[in-house]
Amino acid sequence: MTEQFTQKTQEELKSYVYALIDPRDYKIFYIGKGNANRVFSHINEAILNPRETDKLETIRDIKNNNQKVKHFIIRHGLEDNEAILIESVLIDFLTYKDFAEIAKITNISSGHYSFNQGIKTVEECEILYNCEELKKENVKHKILVININKTFGSKRNRKNNDPIYNRPNIYEATRGWWVLDNNRAKKAEYVLAEYRGVIRAIFKPEKWLQAGEDRGRKRWGFEGTEISDKEIHDLYLNKAVPKIKGMANPIRYFE
Repeated sequence: MTEQFTQKTQEELKSYVYALIDPRDYKIFYIGKGNANRVFSHINEAILNPRETDKLETIRDIKNNNQKVKHFIIRHGLEDNEAILIESVLIDFLTYKDFAEIAKITNISSGHYSFNQGIKTVEECEILYNCEELKKENVKHKILVININKTFGSKRNRKNNDPIYNRPNIYEATRGWWVLDNNRAKKAEYVLAEYRGVIRAIFKPEKWLQAGEDRGRKRWGFEGTEISDKEIHDLYLNKAVPKIKGMANPIRYFE
C-alpha cells in the first residue's frame, strides 16, 4: 500500500485536492488540498498529536480496528489557487445542510481531464507517473503510437483561455488527422494514445479515412472503439514510451 509518493510523482501531481475515506463504510470524512506527501500527513498527526478532533479520532478508530485509511486524489496538476477553489467547492457541497442526500448523477461522460487528472487512488497516481517503460520485446501486437500533446493538451486548442470547452476528448484527439504511412497504419491492430510520454488510452481502428493533403502529404484518420480489455491494458496502458533523441514525429510504429 502506498504510504508516500516518489519524487517524480510529487513533481507531476503539483497541487492537488484529496479525500480521506473510512474503509468501514466507504464514506468521505475529510477533504483537503496540498502537494508532495500532504495527503499522508494526517496519519502521523493522529499518532503524534494528542488533540481530539473528529478527523483525528476517526483515523485512530480506523487504526484500532486494524484497518487503513483510504486516500483518493480528486484532482491534480493544479495551481495553488485552483486547488483552493476546488477544495472549497467540495467541502461546501458535501456539508451543505439542505443536501440530505447526494443527487444521482446522470452525466453520460466523465469529467474533463478525468483520464489523467480525474479521481484516483494514491496507488493509481504512483502507477501513472512512476510507470514502466514500453519495451519492444513486450509488444505482442502490431501497434501504432500517436503522440497527442498538440491535439489534446496544446494551448492552441484553448480559445479565450477556456480549456474546459475547447479541449477535445481523448478519442477525437487521437483519431486524426495525421501524416503517416497508410499501408503500415492499416496493419496496426491497436492505436495507442501517448500524452506527455505515457500511454493513456488504447483504440481498435475499424476504418481508415483520408482528409485532404498538407503540402502534398496525405492526412489520415481512423474510426474505432476504445479498448477496455484487461489483458491489453496490462500490456500497454500507463506504460512510458521510450524517448528518441531529436525525434519530432508524433507517429511511432511497433511491429
